[in-house]
Amino acid sequence: MKFRFNIGRKIWLGFGLFIFFTILNFVLTYITLHKSRTLNNEVTQIYNPSAEALDDLDLLLVRSQKYISNWVFVQSGPDNQDKLILRKLISQDYPNKRREIAVLSSYWHPVEKEKMNKLFVKIDSLFKMYRDIMVQLKDFTTYEDPNIIFFIRPQVEGGNVDLLTREILEELAAINETHRDSAHDKSVEMISSFDLLQAYVINAGIVLIIVGLLIAFFTTKTIVPPLKNLRQILLKMGRGVLPEKEIEHRQDEIGDMTGALNLLVNGLKSTTDFSREIGSGNFEGNYQPLSEEDSLGHALLKMRDDLFENEQMLENKVKERTEEVVKQKEELEKQNDVIEEKNDKLQMLYNDVTDSIKYALRIQQSILPPTSYVKKYIPDVFFLYKPKDIVSGDFYWFEEQGENLFIAAVDCTGHGVPGALMSMVGNNILNRSVTDHSLTDSAAILDELNEGVSRALRVGQEEGQGSKDGMDISLCRINYKQNLLQYAGAFNPLYRIRNGEFEEFKANKFPIGHYGEEPALKYTNIDFEIQKGDIYYLFTDGYADQFGGPRGKKFLYKRFRELLLHICTFPMAEQQRLLDKEITAWMGDTEPQLDDILVIGFKI
Repeated sequence: MKFRFNIGRKIWLGFGLFIFFTILNFVLTYITLHKSRTLNNEVTQIYNPSAEALDDLDLLLVRSQKYISNWVFVQSGPDNQDKLILRKLISQDYPNKRREIAVLSSYWHPVEKEKMNKLFVKIDSLFKMYRDIMVQLKDFTTYEDPNIIFFIRPQVEGGNVDLLTREILEELAAINETHRDSAHDKSVEMISSFDLLQAYVINAGIVLIIVGLLIAFFTTKTIVPPLKNLRQILLKMGRGVLPEKEIEHRQDEIGDMTGALNLLVNGLKSTTDFSREIGSGNFEGNYQPLSEEDSLGHALLKMRDDLFENEQMLENKVKERTEEVVKQKEELEKQNDVIEEKNDKLQMLYNDVTDSIKYALRIQQSILPPTSYVKKYIPDVFFLYKPKDIVSGDFYWFEEQGENLFIAAVDCTGHGVPGALMSMVGNNILNRSVTDHSLTDSAAILDELNEGVSRALRVGQEEGQGSKDGMDISLCRINYKQNLLQYAGAFNPLYRIRNGEFEEFKANKFPIGHYGEEPALKYTNIDFEIQKGDIYYLFTDGYADQFGGPRGKKFLYKRFRELLLHICTFPMAEQQRLLDKEITAWMGDTEPQLDDILVIGFKI
């Protein structure tokens, strides 16, 4: 079998070379880095700390020499500061430093370690002499003994103590110098190792770049140009343009693709010629499929036979369908006349219903107190009233009886015509409660409204049949002479803003229209004094429940309260405008109004 240097082998060879040089670079870098790390550890953890510890020991010995001289030549008591320091130096500082050097010396050369051990023996002998002197000169009286002074002072000044100290310091300096030379040599070696590592990295990087570029160049040269050529041919074939001559063949996978593409082009040319013959109506043209597996060729032959048969059938069907279309056209014209007649009747019915609803709007508007009438008694007041449909299930109510002013915001079940009918019932009962029955207690008025609405809703209902219809309300009675405000509510709360502070007064959690339930529920009052500058808000749930905003969520009562706090310093007319502007912007162009909206605001 002839060996083929195909695309896969070319790619494997290129990546194999690249991986080999990468691994070689890694191994050399690792060896050099490991050596550098070892040298760095020796410098930072052994030689430098050893030199510093030996310097500390040298300083400790020099200080001890100074303090023992002061002990001998300066007459003082046992509590002298220098004596205390010397005792601590011998008993604590020196043992600690010796242990530290012993740990470090475990990494030293055996010769250096042996020298240090011998030096420790001499230092121990020196400090033993110190202790003998310290014992003999232990207090003031011992300094007056001429025998002691005669024998001790010569030892310290030019005697055995002085000579031994000089010998120890000289040997210690020699050991220290050896360690400093070793640290310097290791540092130089470490720098040289890092320089070598840098050279490795730079050279290896250059080699890898060159190898990568060569691999990329040769791989690209052998793969990309023929693929581009095939791509151009396929793009032209995608636009329906076939190549005029066969593509040059080569000995790899791209060559196999080229051969297959040449066969495909020849087949498409033959198929194109055959298709033109069929398109021109020549069903006798000759066509030979490429092979038994040529599904397209066999499909074309079958298509030719089917087209010939269908052409004969279509001629007959065209005649039949033409006759049917003529009949259907006549029937459609008759049906269009009937539909137009029904549309006219529906339009008349729609106009009648719309006129009735508009008339109902006039009736409903007649029960709403004019704003000018309310302002005679409450000058700073506004009504934001936005029905969802032509007529509304929300309404506001105002009545003046002697010293008492009554104002309410009412939300009837539903909206549109059903809600409007409920609003007429509620308005009549409220008027009768105050004018006919002379009720002045807010909770009593709600009880009366509850009973009246319940009876009205039960008309026509069978025994035991419930109803979910009713209304929510917030009602206030204002008495300026007594400086009092009385509030009662069914579900709808009362908001007050006093001196910039917000407060909410809760309503009873059962609606108007529950009368007859067991046990009977009664509404309750909330009484409080009013102050000049107080602002009160009555409202229904339409504002807070409106969907909108960037995420299509409800406006919610929290955002509603924050908005009221933000606008409360503006005049009441401006507050009405801002509330209307905010809810309109919240709905935007995508969200419809879901419920009637009513907000009442008044300022004391």
